[in-house]
Parts: sequence; C-alpha cells; structure tokens
Amino acid sequence: MSWMPDIEPKCPSAGNLHDIETLIVPRAHDLGGFEVRRALPAPKRQMVGPFIFFDQMGPAEFLREDGIDVRPHPHIGLATVTYLYQGEFQHRDSLGTNQMIHPGAVNWMVAGNGVTHSERTSPATRQNKHSLFGIQTWVALPEAYEDKPASFAHHGQETLPLLKGEGKEIRLILGTAWGEQAPVQTFSEMFYADAVLQPGAKLPLPDGHEDRGLYVTSGSVSIAGDTFDAGQMMVFRPGDPITVTAG
Repeated sequence: MSWMPDIEPKCPSAGNLHDIETLIVPRAHDLGGFEVRRALPAPKRQMVGPFIFFDQMGPAEFLREDGIDVRPHPHIGLATVTYLYQGEFQHRDSLGTNQMIHPGAVNWMVAGNGVTHSERTSPATRQNKHSLFGIQTWVALPEAYEDKPASFAHHGQETLPLLKGEGKEIRLILGTAWGEQAPVQTFSEMFYADAVLQPGAKLPLPDGHEDRGLYVTSGSVSIAGDTFDAGQMMVFRPGDPITVTAG
C-alpha cells in the first residue's frame, strides 16, 4: 500500500487509465468546522489493503486563536495514523497519552478493544497565525487483533527510514518497501510512504504487495503516459509493474 504525496510540479492532464484499476476523486467532508477531502471509503473502492479511511487535512491557514478542535471520540477495532506536512496536533487519549505531532513524525494509535482520543491545535500555536496540512488514515486490524488492549506509539521523523537519490526523497511511514522497514509495529502486510520527486524523477512501486494505491497531494505525476493531478487517488491492478514519473 503506498501513498506518495508532495510530487511536483504540475503538467497537463491526459487519461487512458489502462494501468489504473480505480481512479478516485475525494469528496469534501466536514469535521466539526474543518473540511477534509476524503478519498476512502469511496463508492468504487471501500478500502485499499488494510486502509479503510484516507483523509487529506488542509492545506489551511488559521488566524490567531483559531485552530482544530476534534473533541474526544471513541475508536474500536482499528488503528489510526496521523502524518503532517505543516503545522501540529496535540493528541490526548484515555490511555493518558499527551503527545505533540510535528511534520514528518508518526502517531500510531491502536484502538483495539476501545480508546477515546482528541486532536487539537495547542494553545501555544494559537498565539500566532499558523497552517495545517496532513493526512490521516485508519487501518483495519486483523480479526485476531481487533480486541487487543489499546496502545499508542509515537515515532519521530529521525527514526523513519529515508531513501534519497536520483531526484527522489522517500520516507517510509509504515510497513516494508524498497528493502526497508519502518519501526512502527503493524499487524498485517502493508506499506505507506511519503515521496517527494523532482521533475522527471522516476519511482517504481514495490511489487511485493497485492493492493497498491497512490495519492497526489501537490503537483502531478504521469503513469504510462497518463497524467494525474493533485487530489486524485489511483488504485492499481495487482501484479502490474508501475513506475511513477514526476511532471
């Protein structure tokens, strides 16, 4: 499973879609006064691999004293992943966790048999104008782990594998890919990565995962001659060799 954000720059659109099993255009969804773009679940595709929700938060700008207030709410039988490009969140939960998350780090909360959490802009950040941009996903747990005790793990940016070279910078967030393994303890096969590609750089997707998807957060990419702009998710046919080229 791969989400490859921050791919630049833009180029014209095309679209034979011969390598794409499903093309998803996210829809707007309100989270208590803050709008997100939700790609999963979608009418054409309920999930990709174990990923059952995929929300793009922002980019958004906030005035002084404004911010995000996702009030305490419960989760059960899944895990949540928060990954930011800009801004910060203060995560609190019923396990006693009080954790800030900043760009490039990962918050991994396993709800298991039940947990309540909130995510808010911190009082310190509200003192000035600020921005927020990130992705939040939900991951389904295998049946054997759905009722395990809830847990929370935070992994800083410096602990995640970073692959650089040939115009590519790839940070592996979850799972295994390109010969690397992320430190987050997961319970099923997956991969989740953040990739920044320079113009013309090529990135082959790992072929050891049956389900693979890609989401463009900025700019555009081409795949086998077809061009896809920011705000689109592509899900690929199992087994097809896929190479992504930045515009």
